[in-house]
Amino acid sequence: MPNLKLNVDLAQPRRVAVAFSGGRDSTALFHCVARQAQVLNRTLEVPVQVLALHVHHGLSSQADAWLQHGQTLCREWAAQGLPVEFHHRRLVGEPAAGQSIEAWAREGRYAALAAMAIDAGVTLILMAHHRRDQAETLLLQALRGGGVAGLAGMPRLQQRAGHGGLVWARPWLQQGREAIEAYVESQGLSYVEDDSNSDPRYSRNRLRLQVWPALAQAFPAAERSLALGAQWAQQALALQREMAEQDLPGLLSPQGLHLPALRALSPARASNALRAWLHQQTGQVASARQVTELLAREDVESTLSWPCGPGVLHLYREHLSWQPALEVGAPIGEAKQLDLSRPGVYPQPDWGGAWEVSAVSEDGVLAESLGQVCMRARLGGEQFQRQPRAVARSLKKAYQSAALPAWHREGPLLLKADTQQVLFAPGLGVDARSWAPQGVPQLQLRWLRLGESEPAPDA
Repeated sequence: MPNLKLNVDLAQPRRVAVAFSGGRDSTALFHCVARQAQVLNRTLEVPVQVLALHVHHGLSSQADAWLQHGQTLCREWAAQGLPVEFHHRRLVGEPAAGQSIEAWAREGRYAALAAMAIDAGVTLILMAHHRRDQAETLLLQALRGGGVAGLAGMPRLQQRAGHGGLVWARPWLQQGREAIEAYVESQGLSYVEDDSNSDPRYSRNRLRLQVWPALAQAFPAAERSLALGAQWAQQALALQREMAEQDLPGLLSPQGLHLPALRALSPARASNALRAWLHQQTGQVASARQVTELLAREDVESTLSWPCGPGVLHLYREHLSWQPALEVGAPIGEAKQLDLSRPGVYPQPDWGGAWEVSAVSEDGVLAESLGQVCMRARLGGEQFQRQPRAVARSLKKAYQSAALPAWHREGPLLLKADTQQVLFAPGLGVDARSWAPQGVPQLQLRWLRLGESEPAPDA
């Protein structure tokens, strides 16, 4: 029997999932994991259970047959004593305008796999990508002009944004395709053949069908060498991320990313830091064109805004900041009186947010100050005092002095109901005239915009 190693500790999570399409590679992985779990379970008090997670894409006329094949296979293996379960989910919808079928299917597949895993209480998903897949990925990224992140290919371990604490593992990235084929044959495993694998409209298929045979003939070690190149790229990517972690703290302020300080770095470090910051903000990989244009801008003192990923990028007083689309154009509700004198969250749907009140030991306000407050929009003429010994100035000048752009000023004011004195202003916080004395119980205010789970920047 071929020696296929998992390099995964199955005894830790106790419920392990395999992304199972029904094809040769995922069938081999599912069987290999189930066999090893069966052996482990002879000595474990709490047995390991292996779940097959199958996604029905609805793109092939054979999709229903593949689903049925997986269900039948799982029943047969369970009858043989293998600790297996079968779960499946169907994709709905269709690609958005300008989105390829491949991209739509990939995004939907990962989302469906994550949802099934979370529902089943699974924290580890194994995927059957092998060394040939890694080599193909590097080639495709190179042909597309990809950067280091693309050339790094697929990581062995990964946590994808938006999928909670799920770990995606590829235990066979160093395993040759031939070993997997030999394992399937030796075990007599049945699997499905995806008819779309012969469709040259898809770039990976063209590479496999038209390019790879000639490449492997001319360079017999191509698969191993390209996979090794991906490992080197992964090291380079790790170094880039470490450098960005060192550079970014010195470039950031409450106003955002300081462009002159960014440009003071070497071109390579500036580009790297900007890419890292954009990825942190948007959750998306910035294009080379976008990074180049931002670094080349001469109008850094202008006030500009433009779409960027799922939100808006702002330029204000030499600083870049990013705002999710959800927060752009915050709604303005009607004026109302509130009692915020107790800790808790006070939703304000018509304003698109909520007040969060929490107990603190300093930098807060007295509870009695929040017993009767008025929430309303700015009308003009309001005064705000930033420090205890300072002079109250117009709210407009206070914002200008703090260098806060318009998008950081969104949200309602809180005023004392009896005197109409400003108590809280978005972006500035609590007026110094309402600060509580040190050493007494006090409360902290935060305005949370709709969809925010963390404190807003204007807290």
